[in-house]
Amino acid sequence: MGSEPGTGPLIDVLRERGARVLLPVLLPDNDLDWAAYDGPDALVRTERGLLEPAGPRLGPDAVTGAQAVLLPGLAVDARGVRLGRGGGSYDRALSRIGRAGARPALVVVLYAHEVLDVVPAEPHDGPVDAALTPSGVRRFRG
Repeated sequence: MGSEPGTGPLIDVLRERGARVLLPVLLPDNDLDWAAYDGPDALVRTERGLLEPAGPRLGPDAVTGAQAVLLPGLAVDARGVRLGRGGGSYDRALSRIGRAGARPALVVVLYAHEVLDVVPAEPHDGPVDAALTPSGVRRFRG
């Protein structure tokens, strides 16, 4: 989205290797539904300009079965605290994951210069496990 690092090649490789890849579908209330990624030709551009899967919706709880969740962010700090865009979409998804007792790897995707010493944190902000940047991976815990 916008100036965020692209994940197209990564999700294509994951899918080619047999991983089931779910992509977010932004709902009118800014919550997230999920749908399976069936390749770049199965994506449609929405009114908001986002590319989303055209296939069946799996429901907001589908994310609770993921082994890894790639998260957007504006920044992340040395503690792994992620600064989101402020819409709360991914905060809701992370809350669902927590309530389900799931423990997928949480990985924020951003540029290396967006890994900072400290970012503001709210009480609900839990740390991510790693930051994936075009120059590599930085692990924060575990």
